[in-house]
Amino acid sequence: MTKKSILIVDDDPANLDLLSLFLRNNGYQVRGVLEGAKALAVAQSIRPDLILLDIKMPDMDGYELCQHLKANVQTEDIPLIFISVLGDAIDKVKAFSLGGVDYITKPFQFEEVLVRVQNHLTIRGLQKQLLKQNAQLKKEISARISTEDELHRLNVELEKRVQKRTSQLNAAREQSEKLLLKILPQPIIERLKLSRESISDDFEDVTILFADIVEFTKMSSQFTSGELVNLLNRIFTAFDRLAQKHQLEKIKTIGDAYLVVGGLPEGNANHAASVAEMALDMQKQMSKLSEVMSLQIQLRIGINSGPITAGVIGENKFIYDLWGDTVNTASRMESYGLAGEIQVSEETHSRLKDKFLFEKRGIIEVKGKGEMRVFLLKGSLIRRSAASK
Repeated sequence: MTKKSILIVDDDPANLDLLSLFLRNNGYQVRGVLEGAKALAVAQSIRPDLILLDIKMPDMDGYELCQHLKANVQTEDIPLIFISVLGDAIDKVKAFSLGGVDYITKPFQFEEVLVRVQNHLTIRGLQKQLLKQNAQLKKEISARISTEDELHRLNVELEKRVQKRTSQLNAAREQSEKLLLKILPQPIIERLKLSRESISDDFEDVTILFADIVEFTKMSSQFTSGELVNLLNRIFTAFDRLAQKHQLEKIKTIGDAYLVVGGLPEGNANHAASVAEMALDMQKQMSKLSEVMSLQIQLRIGINSGPITAGVIGENKFIYDLWGDTVNTASRMESYGLAGEIQVSEETHSRLKDKFLFEKRGIIEVKGKGEMRVFLLKGSLIRRSAASK
């Protein structure tokens, strides 16, 4: 069986070599290129089955290279996945509008890259196979239409093929839905099935948590890229389990930052308490990981409550995101917080002061917000009460 060919375009030699080695070890034929202009010539020459493309490159960025590839009849149908450190929604929207089929934000997980590569190669293979089979089917029909018996046999054969293809499509659809559940809440998926119109909802009261690893940039210099990805994967996987435990909705990770929200997409009157419990559990989890891995890892966590707007961005690759002053304030609670502490706004404190232990930090000056009264979350009175019984 011929190996599928992949062209990787990335001006970072270390990243290029690491990703190339990983994909080769998984059975793919890989060609790596460091420059956009050279990538054009290579793509026309070898016509790969898939292209992985970095955006930030010195001579020709990924967006410009994508435009050239889509304008060339020899390369216009090659599926293209962007891989970039750029994680803003506007970057992703631009990538998809230029013809990209997927977008992976660095630092990425190799398992995620492999699954997405396999999916798009499978889709491309099915498309080619479908065209080939359709051509063969027309030929058979024209050759066998002369007799009724032959036509009947062809119909039976065609029915079997349709059943098989339907089974394959159903399996692919199930796989796609499982992948969607990793990036979108279940209620949002159900709404998207009914309508492809944009989704935007206002929520009067939710609680938002931002968490960030203290001095992550300094810490990252001590690890290889593979070790760094594994470390983040271990930390964020633990956080994902905590989000499920407390029935909260993980929104996204941004670099070494983690964003989770309580109270949507379905209402939850105890969302502030659930988020506070998760924050305390995150600290405990980080202490355990630090001890097991012999590292000094601390979190800086910020929490705020209030109204927000939530909705779905994108057409080819959806993302469920949050907007509003409540989100910005939660981010400020984290960025102006203290290492190893959970900083809470006055809005959240007012909801939790009878159920949790707090320490007054006082009034601090916050960029864009002015003076704000903030508190440090220290523990749960709910847990103490339960433990004493």
